[in-house]
Amino acid sequence: MTGVIDYGAGNLGSVMNALARVGAPARFVRGPEELESKNSGLDKIIFPGDGHFGSAMAALAQSGYDTAIKHWISLEKPFLGICIGLQLLFESSEEAPGVAGLGVLTGGARLFKAKKVPQIGWNRTRIDVKNPFFSGLEENPFFYYIHSYYVVPKNRQEIAASADYDVEFCAAVKCGSVFAVQFHPEKSGDAGLALLKNWTDFH
Repeated sequence: MTGVIDYGAGNLGSVMNALARVGAPARFVRGPEELESKNSGLDKIIFPGDGHFGSAMAALAQSGYDTAIKHWISLEKPFLGICIGLQLLFESSEEAPGVAGLGVLTGGARLFKAKKVPQIGWNRTRIDVKNPFFSGLEENPFFYYIHSYYVVPKNRQEIAASADYDVEFCAAVKCGSVFAVQFHPEKSGDAGLALLKNWTDFH
């Protein structure tokens, strides 16, 4: 069973609809304690969302999800982060100076210097073809993005996909049981659905 974390941010309905379309059983996580319980029935977690880095971290800390997410990942259980769910895995963001992220991955998020920010729309994405979550996708598929900040991992071996928007930026990371993407697979048509199906089927 896939659990979708609802901490009060983001359009989570579209994620649940996409999971239903690929035949993946899913439900909302009812609270952070479910990520620390052996009896929750959850075997993989999706952390979607959008919004401000600082506000999101404050919401996670207030609810207790910050500790619960790090506990889940420490057990090497499957975890998929989407959009802000990618950025919060890192140590910091220029969006909220002085606010510490979850620190699961080293590095931080930077603001695009492009003339038009945020990036909104489809962008061709260079994928790691060896990554099983991208299996069956066309070469350099299009995914849908909505973001003003992009992550810069200190360990470049963790980068699983990249794209260009004024600069080359990290579009996805893979580290152990953690996979996270800057784009929105639930809004990315067939390519996004294929990625979600690959991820849910793989675990």
